[in-house]
Amino acid sequence: MRREQERGGGIKSDETLFDIVEQLRELDGAGVTQLATRLDVAKSTVHGHLTTLRDRGFVVKRGNEYHLGLTFFEYGQYVRGQLDVFESGMFAVDRLERETDEMVWLIAHQGGKAIYVYGRGGNNDINVNTILGESVHMHYNSGGKAILAHLPEDEVDRIVDRHGLPARTENTITDRDRLAAELETIRERGYALNLSEDLSGVHAIGVPLTVDGDVQAALSVAGPAHRMSKERCEGEILERLRAAADEIDLTIAYR
Repeated sequence: MRREQERGGGIKSDETLFDIVEQLRELDGAGVTQLATRLDVAKSTVHGHLTTLRDRGFVVKRGNEYHLGLTFFEYGQYVRGQLDVFESGMFAVDRLERETDEMVWLIAHQGGKAIYVYGRGGNNDINVNTILGESVHMHYNSGGKAILAHLPEDEVDRIVDRHGLPARTENTITDRDRLAAELETIRERGYALNLSEDLSGVHAIGVPLTVDGDVQAALSVAGPAHRMSKERCEGEILERLRAAADEIDLTIAYR
């Protein structure tokens, strides 16, 4: 069955093409018939789009299935490199991992979602490569909340209208008024906490990264709650995050 999606005033054929791309990612590869059935379009239409994508390297065919191609990786690398904070943020993530031995992320935002653009795993049994590029709701992510707190109020309203405030755990903020109060607190103190709001038993802390007064990204450190206590987050970890953010600011200012 075709997924419900927001539709604007775009070109129908373009929408179908991107629907195909999204389905290939969601299904981890699919054949023409499966795609046509899920999207409720003719097999000839699906095949035509796949042929174009294949000719340009955006999909590859393995047996009877099509999969996303490495050309997307090339474009993703280019886009990531366009972030003003990326290069200095990458070095900051590497250093923070060595200093804290915890998972560290550089998180950007687009379309009202937080996006993991670079990370290191620390002393955690997690493969960060499976998370890179993933987009998540901002209201339960420490880096996402740090970003939200520094966006204009009307933009925050649009993000909540579009994506809602779904619960991930019993600690997730799902009420607009509570979120507004939390964002005000974050603005006042300069950092955001995630105390088992995304995953039970995992704590994180994030600080915003701004360029010319606009928030572009965030740095966050995460780990199991027994190591990442609230006291440690607001003490040692926050001190290191603030030092890293200050260094990134100086690097951008004097490049």
